[in-house]
Formats: sequence, structure tokens, C-alpha cells
Amino acid sequence: MKNTLLLKNGSSAKLENVPVIEAEGFRKHLTVQIQKGGRLSALFLVPGDSQARLFAIVSHDHTSELEVFSCLCGRKFNALTPILPQAHWFEREIAEIHGIEMVGHPWMKPIRFQPKAGQNVEIIPGATSYFEVKGEEVHEVGVGPVHAGIIEPGHFRFQCHGEKVFHLEIELGYQHRGIERAIPVSQPQKVIRLMETAAGDTSIGHATAYAMNVEALAGLKLSQNAAIIRSVALELERMANHTGDLGALAGDVGFLPTAAYCGRIRGDILNTTGLICGNRFGRGLIRTGGVGYEIDAELKKAILDKLALVEADLRSAINLIWDTPSVVSRFEETGLVSREDAIAAGLVGPAARACGVSIDIRLSHAFAAYGRIKPELALGRQGDVNGRATVRWLEIQDSLCLIRAMLEELSAEKAGCSMPKAELATDSLAVSLAEGWRGEICHVAITDSKGNLKSYKIVDPSFHNWFGLALALRNQEISDFPLCNKSFNLSYCGHDL
Repeated sequence: MKNTLLLKNGSSAKLENVPVIEAEGFRKHLTVQIQKGGRLSALFLVPGDSQARLFAIVSHDHTSELEVFSCLCGRKFNALTPILPQAHWFEREIAEIHGIEMVGHPWMKPIRFQPKAGQNVEIIPGATSYFEVKGEEVHEVGVGPVHAGIIEPGHFRFQCHGEKVFHLEIELGYQHRGIERAIPVSQPQKVIRLMETAAGDTSIGHATAYAMNVEALAGLKLSQNAAIIRSVALELERMANHTGDLGALAGDVGFLPTAAYCGRIRGDILNTTGLICGNRFGRGLIRTGGVGYEIDAELKKAILDKLALVEADLRSAINLIWDTPSVVSRFEETGLVSREDAIAAGLVGPAARACGVSIDIRLSHAFAAYGRIKPELALGRQGDVNGRATVRWLEIQDSLCLIRAMLEELSAEKAGCSMPKAELATDSLAVSLAEGWRGEICHVAITDSKGNLKSYKIVDPSFHNWFGLALALRNQEISDFPLCNKSFNLSYCGHDL
């Protein structure tokens, strides 16, 4: 048997065609593929009647292929993390959920503080021992989980010498809702609602990835208009969140003009999505087999007119950042992450691109309308706050171009409505990637012998990037934490699921 199965984005295969490699061979093969430039998009365990099965999804951006392979996993597994840092968070998750001992893992702690399979015990998020730096002048600062302002809960533990941060430990899990466990036991019409709330500010991104998996398993073909409408919505979601982030970054350094303007402009972009489907976050728009709403000539003109006003406001508000030296000086060389560290840690999205890492699923694993209408890859020169802000602004401008080009390709034909009762292929696996505004979203669906979803894995981009924030704080002033945190703007609930 081959050591691997190669799939295209948004496609499926029979489970029997997914290779099962012995454990040590699995470790070696995965390590080699990552060293050759592949990326670990997902690593997860599926319980079995006799023995669990460990699956790996490796993205090969240069060939637009997704490599799938597996191994049988007992109660112990030699950890990949010491030689493959990208596996760090995945292995902690597997150990926590399934009780697998990851032998040799250097940092085996819970990531969500949930009971292991089969246990019925109370787990208190954040109740754990923390890493300590010893020294006469070293002190510890705890922040959260309750924060000032409107923000999700998360705990941050700093080890500092004076104002300088030696180490930041991030503890999440306060937003755990059990979404992955709920999917196999939920009705199809409810599952899409779960996807839309996996990370509330990424409703379009997660719903798109889920729909792609169902369509692959059911053999459904998406119409050109449906693909365009999905992509337009995804770009509006990107624009809205990037705009909000740029405003918040300005606010974090006390630059109120951009902060005030962007808050309002973000609302204008969300309202544009609301014009399409009646919901500002795009809920109800993505449906398996198609979309829930059409864009006719009148609505198309309304969207284009709205975007013309939005673009003028954006240029006026955001260019103020780079026209103001005091703002740029606070952004530059703050929260640095090297390109080498970004690759080793497996960062994705704007956080990776700001470090000069060329990763964009819309280009490498094209989906929806991106096979015909390509985005421009925005890269930063160094992975600091300024780089992350610059990438966001470049992507906003490109999203405006993409939306206009996509709307021009809309035809008079109907986009096609959903097929909620579509029969899924039995004993199969499907993998889909989408480029959300934070980066790569990976969904993996596995069906049973009756065509029902048996297991479903979601990897939000925040799952890859939280450790990047910890790296960005090393040797920084602790007062830079709010600015660094906002420059990543990661999801707590998208991580905790």
C-alpha cells in the first residue's frame, strides 16, 4: 500500500484508501513532508472499536494537493513536537481529549480544560501549574480571564524582569462549547448553524468549509453564481474584520481619528453583507449545494455603490496611520516574529504573511470563485505589528478589487438553493480548506457505513496562531501586550470550540 493519499481541496475519498502506516513510519513520513515544505493542517484522533486511528492532513501549497495518511494509535505515542513544533498544540489537544500519553512532549498541558473521553469529572479552566522563571528580580503578572472592555475570556501569565517579558503563557478553554462533539449527533439543518457560530466573526469562512465537505461527500456541483456569491461574502467578511482591527490598533496607541472612523466603516461593510442575506454576519447565506440568497442586477448596483463610499472612507481613515510618524514608530519593531519561527510554529494567514511566509489558500488551494479570479499576495518585510497592519490594509484594497471583478462575472442564471437531505458517501473522508480573514480554515469530515457524519474536525486559524502571540511578546515591554494581542486578534471561541 502507498504511504499516502493525495486529494484536491474540497474532495473526498473512501476511508479504505487512506493509508494506515505503522506508528514510527507515520512519524518519519510526517516529519519528512514538513521538512520538504508541507504544512500540518490537521492532526487528530478518531476513536475505534478496538484501536484509535490518528489522521494527518498535510498541505502542499506548491502542488495544490492535500496529503492524507494515518496510523493506529495505542495509549502511548512518541511525541512529534520535539522534532516538529507544528504538532505542539495538536498533540496537547489529543492527549487532553483522548487520554493518549504523548511520550517526550515538552509541554503537556490542557489547551481547553475538558474531561477526557469517558470521564465525568469537573474541570476548572485555568486551574493548573504555570511555568515559572526563577530570579531575584523576576516577577509574575496574571491578566484575565476577565478583561476590561468587550472581549472574550482568556488567561495570560507573564514572567517579567522589570518591564521586559521573558515568557508569556496563554491559557484558553473558557469558551469551550463542545461543537465538534455536537456535529455527529445533530440534524443537518442544525449543523450549518453550529458552523456559523464556531467563530462568530468568521461565519462565512467556517460555513463555506463545511459546505465544501458536504458537497464533496454528496457529489454536488456548485454553480458559478453560487461560487461567486460565496466568495463575495468571504471578501466582505475579510474587509470588515481587517477594518475593525486597524481601527483597534490605532486605538491601542491612542490615535483616535482612525479608531473612530474604522469603527463606523466596519459597520458599513457589515451592512453591505446584510443587504445580501439580511444578516450582517452572513448567517443563512451559505448552504450545502448552493447559497440561500441571490444577487440580482439591482442588488449588485447597490453593493457596488456602497463599496465606492466605503473605499473613499477607508483611504481617508487608514492612510492617516502611515501619515503619522508617532503611530508608525509604535508599530515598527513591536511584537517581532521571525520568518523562521513563523514557519516552525505553523503560523497562517496575515500573521504568517507579515513574516514574509507565502501562504494563502485562495492561491495555493483555490476554491469557490478563486480558481478564476486570483487575489494578490500581500507580504510583510518583518513580522512586527506594522507588518501585520500593512498586510491587512493591502488585503482590504485587494478585496475591493476582487469583489468588483466577481460581481462582473455574475450571470442572469439562478445560483441554486441548498439540498439539506443530500445523501453522503459511506465510509468516506472529505477535506476542505478555506482562507478566512485570520487565515487557513481546515475542516475534515468522516462518515460511517450509513453515510452519517461519524467524526468532524475543525481547525480554526487561531489554533495555529495563538503560540505566535506568545513568541511575539518575548523580550517585549509588557505594556506592548494589548497592541501585540490586537495585531493578531485571535479567536478564543474558534480555538475552544
